[in-house]
Formats: sequence, C-alpha cells, structure tokens
Amino acid sequence: MSPLRVIPLALCSLVLAACGSQEPAPESSQPTTPAVETEAPPEQKAEKPKPDKPKPKPGTEIALGDSQFGEMLFDSNDQAIYLFTKETSDKADCYGDCAAAWPPVLTKGEPVAGKGMKQSLLGTTERKDGSTQVTYGGHPLYFYANEAPGEVKCHNVVGFGGTWLVLGANGDALPG
Repeated sequence: MSPLRVIPLALCSLVLAACGSQEPAPESSQPTTPAVETEAPPEQKAEKPKPDKPKPKPGTEIALGDSQFGEMLFDSNDQAIYLFTKETSDKADCYGDCAAAWPPVLTKGEPVAGKGMKQSLLGTTERKDGSTQVTYGGHPLYFYANEAPGEVKCHNVVGFGGTWLVLGANGDALPG
C-alpha cells in the first residue's frame, strides 16, 4: 500500500473514533442516574423580542404662515388654505366643478399640527369618494387651484354658493 493511501485511511479512523463507536460501552459498577430534562427558570429564559407595532404615518401638516391678512393656515408646501361658508358642519359640500376649482386638503394619515397650530382643532371628514379631508375648527379645508405656493388671491371671494375665506389659528375666518 502506498503512503498516500494510508493517510486518508488513518484520517477516517480518527474521525470515526471521535464520533463514537457502534459498540455499547462496558457497564460500570457505579449506578447511573437517568438524564432529566429541566427547563431554565423563567428569569433565565430568553424572551422573544416583540415586534414593533408599525407607527401610523403622519398625515398632512398644517401650519401658520404670514399673509396680507395676518397669520393664516398653509400646508407644508406653503399652499394657502381656505374654508367655505356654505358648509356649516364638518361635512364637505364642494364636489364636481367646485372641487376642481377648490381642491380639498386631503390626508392619508392623522393630520399634523405644525408651527402655531392646535392639534385639538385638527380633524378629518370622509368625502363621498372615500378620501379623507382635513378639517380645522370643524371646517373642511380647501386650496384654490390657481394659486402658487405663498399666494393668497381668493380671500373673501364668492363662488359656488358661498364665500371662500382664509382662517387663523383659532379656526375662525380672518377679516378681509
């Protein structure tokens, strides 16, 4: 037998010896105690980490900003926000052509009170299409479709059966 064949054979013998043999061990004269499985005391058990509950995503942010009418509501994109006097509750009444000219302020999560705002006055109302419109002080909120960020061109404008007014931190319309 060549020496190269002896080395693998010797290695296999060592591996088999390390893994144990198939023959039963000789009986000992000392009594053996059966192996008993025990549980670790509760304080020693590793607790499974609890998965974090997903946090609701924040919704549309409403903040105060300066205008020629005083401090008024704007969204996070500096778009002016209005109320519609035809609406006397938190239910929206501006749909169709009205909503095309005066898009509702929508949110996908709980609206967030930004600088100068009161979270307690923020709320939501469901629109007929199932979307969620932001309210403030009980008023559904709207943008004017033809204004650029920072512009306030339509305060005290009459249209669609009511008057469009900007509102302040207390939720009331500002004088115009």
